[in-house]
Amino acid sequence: MPRKIAAGNWKMHGDGAALAEIDALIAAHPAPTCRIVICPPATLIHRMATRAQGSAIAIGGQTCHSATSGAHTGDISAPMLAEAGATHVILGHSERRADHGETDAQVQAQTEAALAAGLTVILCIGETEAQRDAGVTLAVVETQLQGSIPAGVTAATLVIAYEPIWAIGTGRVPTTDQIAEVHAAIRAHLVERFGEQGREISVLYGGSVKPSNAAQIFAVPDVNGALVGGASLKAADFGGIIAALDEA
Repeated sequence: MPRKIAAGNWKMHGDGAALAEIDALIAAHPAPTCRIVICPPATLIHRMATRAQGSAIAIGGQTCHSATSGAHTGDISAPMLAEAGATHVILGHSERRADHGETDAQVQAQTEAALAAGLTVILCIGETEAQRDAGVTLAVVETQLQGSIPAGVTAATLVIAYEPIWAIGTGRVPTTDQIAEVHAAIRAHLVERFGEQGREISVLYGGSVKPSNAAQIFAVPDVNGALVGGASLKAADFGGIIAALDEA
């Protein structure tokens, strides 16, 4: 069975005072059945990883460059993330694709770099509202999967996060049937490309997940957890989602 994962993307939120939320999360969930991953801003990765050492919480970055080093002002490489204490990295998030023009080919190159550095990749895909309305969601997802995932991945090195862009931070959530349809298509793609490994790769849902709707979402077939935005910033909120996943 794919591993259940509750991942939190803090985006550009959080300072030193926010480390108290990690302390609270560790205290409240000493032995969860799911894997917990927090991806804070780069400025907090080392401090958070130090704080979380020996706990059930893993720390990740929010992006990385495809090069290991070089003249790339403002960027961070996968080996740098690993040295800071990260074990995971989010790649291909819609905000990176939109704000920084990242293409599927670039995401694939970043993924290859992350895997070479020993990081587990949480790879994001998802359609816009216009694409959903045009009825091309599955085609968009298929294209992103084909173009973003390199060869040779395993269930230990890759996690897929389906995030319909129109549901991120909006409070809107697809119906359970819509989520099920896309997750089934993702699973079919993974199995076709990677065989038995494709059955074991965790597929997360992301987009306005909160404690009040988490259990319903986690009951959908092939939903193995969530990539959570705003609700992951507070231990109390994220803890409700973790509890729902533990019980799923």
